[in-house]
Amino acid sequence: MKKLRIKSLRNKQPDQSPGRITNETVAEHREQILAGGRRFKYPIQYAKHKLVINAVVITLAAIAVLAVFGWWQLYIVQNSSGFMYRLTQLIPVPVAVIDGQQVRYSDYLVRYRPSEFYSSKYDELKIDSKDSEEQLQYYKRESLDKAITEAYATKIANEKGITISNDDVKALVESQLDTANGRISEKTQETSARMMYDLTLQDYRLTVSRSLLRARVAFAIDEVAKQKTDQAAELLKTANGDFATVAAKLQDKSSEQAVAGDSSLIDFTARFGGLQVSDLAKLKVGDMTGPVTTMNDSGYYFVKIVDKTEAKIRFTFLFIPLTELDNRVSKLKESGKVSEFIKVSAAKSDDTNPQP
Repeated sequence: MKKLRIKSLRNKQPDQSPGRITNETVAEHREQILAGGRRFKYPIQYAKHKLVINAVVITLAAIAVLAVFGWWQLYIVQNSSGFMYRLTQLIPVPVAVIDGQQVRYSDYLVRYRPSEFYSSKYDELKIDSKDSEEQLQYYKRESLDKAITEAYATKIANEKGITISNDDVKALVESQLDTANGRISEKTQETSARMMYDLTLQDYRLTVSRSLLRARVAFAIDEVAKQKTDQAAELLKTANGDFATVAAKLQDKSSEQAVAGDSSLIDFTARFGGLQVSDLAKLKVGDMTGPVTTMNDSGYYFVKIVDKTEAKIRFTFLFIPLTELDNRVSKLKESGKVSEFIKVSAAKSDDTNPQP
């Protein structure tokens, strides 16, 4: 029995694992070490890969949720808060489209928000009341119509190369510094705009710029009004300032009628139908001038000074309105080339327009 055990031990194979590291066994040792490390490496790589995928999925889901929430706030709730206004300035989402031209939501809000703010603060309308809802619906309709027309005017301006410079905007803004109580500073103007309409000076300059561009386009494309104005200028050479007679001769069923009227006494610092009265105050009693283009897209005026005091002026006038731009917009609406993305219904309103 003892001999069998000794023989068995002798026949036992020696340990095949390498002992010392030599030039012949270094490759084998390296492979053993790497094989042991792979057990820890590949699970970590897999975890990182999964983490990246999860992060991407969560990010995309969050963006989708925010997009849906933003859409709901803008197009269903019609949130007009300052935050949403600034957001739509950064992200140019549309509120409407006219003849392929996008109407930016921010351009609508910069028109609507001052009216909403003024009404809530100074008109003493009760929130959620029927009168308040009708009034706000009117301002929404008015603001959206202005934004649509201004977007279409921008399209025409781009086609015809019509531009508005910073100097044009600055000149008009500075003309508003003259008030009945004297000239105010830009800081006072900015404070007043923010207090009355919650408008920054930058927002106010934006509305001025868009109004100026709209006016410039309206004058550029209205050939009918221009022809009537030239005709009126010829008739007035022999009419001796009789605007009523000239207006009667200019009547045409195919276009808006010319209007003759009397301003009554008004302050030098006032505006009359788009006219800057301070410019007319430089004339003497009996002087006649025209055609004078309005600051907005109203039309042409011929003016005769009737009376003048130290602070007030009275004049008679002949007014020839611009109609081409509004007519084009109306035809585009009738032909289905205007799409609105928010629901705004027409509503009755009083005669007060709180927009600056």
